[in-house]
Amino acid sequence: METVLIVDDEKNYPPILSAVLEEEGFETLTAYSGEEALSVLKNSDVDLVLTDMKMPSMDGIELLERIKEKDPGLPVIMMTAHGTVEKAVEAMQKGAYNYILKPFDNERLVIYVNKAVQMYRVIKENRRLRETVESQYSFGNIIGKSSKMQNVFELIYKVAPATASILIEGESGTGKDLVAKSIHYNSPRHDHPFIAVNCSALAESLLESELFGHEKGAFTGAVTTKKGRFELAEGGTLFLDEVGELSPSLQVKLLRVLQDKVFERVGGLRQVTVNFRLITATNKRLREEVQKGRFREDLYYRLNVVYINLPPLRQRTEDLRLLVDHFIGKYAAERRMGVPVKSIEREVEQIFYQYDWPGNVRELENTIERAMVLCPDDTIRVSDLPRYFRNNLMGEPQLENIPADAKLFQTLADIEKKMLLRALENCNNVQSEAAQLLGIGRSGFNKKLKKYGIVSD
Repeated sequence: METVLIVDDEKNYPPILSAVLEEEGFETLTAYSGEEALSVLKNSDVDLVLTDMKMPSMDGIELLERIKEKDPGLPVIMMTAHGTVEKAVEAMQKGAYNYILKPFDNERLVIYVNKAVQMYRVIKENRRLRETVESQYSFGNIIGKSSKMQNVFELIYKVAPATASILIEGESGTGKDLVAKSIHYNSPRHDHPFIAVNCSALAESLLESELFGHEKGAFTGAVTTKKGRFELAEGGTLFLDEVGELSPSLQVKLLRVLQDKVFERVGGLRQVTVNFRLITATNKRLREEVQKGRFREDLYYRLNVVYINLPPLRQRTEDLRLLVDHFIGKYAAERRMGVPVKSIEREVEQIFYQYDWPGNVRELENTIERAMVLCPDDTIRVSDLPRYFRNNLMGEPQLENIPADAKLFQTLADIEKKMLLRALENCNNVQSEAAQLLGIGRSGFNKKLKKYGIVSD
């Protein structure tokens, strides 16, 4: 049974509203000021706040802001008179679920309340599922139950307490920054700064100043002395993303810092001693860059004391559904209007398994976030996916690679076998899940496996 908190400084309103809502099966709590409402929220589980807009001391908008600070997903419906409609619109912009004009009919009120608590019910369920997922299959904000990701979690767990330099390699969007943060916040240095620098985002001269800092007057515009990222990371962790983009001269300077733990600011002569842990990341294969002469071999071995390789999403498709549910839960609180999104339709799931995800987890997250904005009901459908996404996957079948004299029965058999094998791979060889993915029964699936010699009788 959901609980509604009614907030109104008019003494007659809360009892009347309580009677109406209790008749519909809701529990109610009442408060006669914003301050009293916050006290109730602190000590009670509430599923909806129904508050008047105009109240002394703390008005409805301020109460809304205070509520959203504590629980962004908790729905708030504003009660307002005709003269304060503009304020109600302002409240909607600040996160209110809806507003209702006084005086209002009970039927409309009940409709609004039912929709709001339904939305919050889904948000709470998504939170619960996400917490369950994260407790079982995550390290920090990294999600994965695949064997490859479990190996990554184990490695993070082992290296976090150490001080060794770490090199993380992986394609763009695989979550290299999340791994770096997980290592830092699970290390003895977690109370000290985590400083991140993207080495590809700045020109060489700016990057040098950013890393090493500069003295006053070192160059035009250097009007004050500035500490660099090495100094700012004192006692903590410095994360250099896209380290493969460092120029040869900066590679030399970085090597010296790692060897001696000292450096000079740009334009300075005084040596600065630093204490930090270095984590680097790149979407390149740094060993190949060394072989091609584009990266110093001695620096490579300094960085690569511990090596972590993050697999692309296409190589850990068994994590797809976990990630989808995680992102739906993450963005559920932002969907204030309409029906709460609960899941994706079967066809979307199949498309996701077939897609290569060149942008990896970042692309999946963006796809889910966009779909939740556009989705009109509780299920993400193919029509909610980006156009390019649909065009790539739903175009006409391509026959160019099939010989003109190919026999239909043999071609269909080859395709069927490949789909069976792919489904098994995507589902980590769990036959029941693979059958479900293909939309066929378990017995039919087993018959086909035997037909093509994938399993023996």
